[in-house]
Amino acid sequence: MKFTELSNSIFNQVIADYHKNDHVDTPIQNPYPLRSIEYYLYLKNWIDTVQWHLEDIIRDPNIDPVEALKIKRRIDKSNQDRTDLVELIDSYFLDKYKDVEILPDASINTESPAWAIDRLSILALKIFHMREQVERIDSTPEHHESCQQKLNVLLEQQKDLSSAIDQLLADIEAGRKYMKVYKQMKMYNDPSLNPVLYGKK
Repeated sequence: MKFTELSNSIFNQVIADYHKNDHVDTPIQNPYPLRSIEYYLYLKNWIDTVQWHLEDIIRDPNIDPVEALKIKRRIDKSNQDRTDLVELIDSYFLDKYKDVEILPDASINTESPAWAIDRLSILALKIFHMREQVERIDSTPEHHESCQQKLNVLLEQQKDLSSAIDQLLADIEAGRKYMKVYKQMKMYNDPSLNPVLYGKK
């Protein structure tokens, strides 16, 4: 099984599991062995799925401002958790391919495998929710047609991105490409780097 086949399968599983209750406070029930790549992929998409719905909630024009701030803080933490997990998944690939002999003309990719997989995870959510729109029975024919066209594009994008990721992994495994992991260094979350947090006048 190709890596993206595994990834997309797990992402779809997560989204189905979440929507059994469809609530942002539903406890995660990760069925995979701790610290396995399957475990990390499940956790990754669970974080993305919960955040997707938090982003919906916070856009309610009638939301209580205090509640909105709580959700904003929760989204900030979710973004940090997401970044940390992407870097962890990249560490998995670094370890997996650590003994590969890099060819003299090998090149580096514009993004690491895990950040591409991050996009694949979000894409699975877009497809699920766009399909929901296509299947609505209370929408206009124009809305249905518009959403169907968007869904077609998303499905094509998923196919292309999956192919590109699998090709990248094959190139890394063969030494044709090499990878580096750059820590994101998000400054606004660091009390020593954000002027508001360290009290700059």
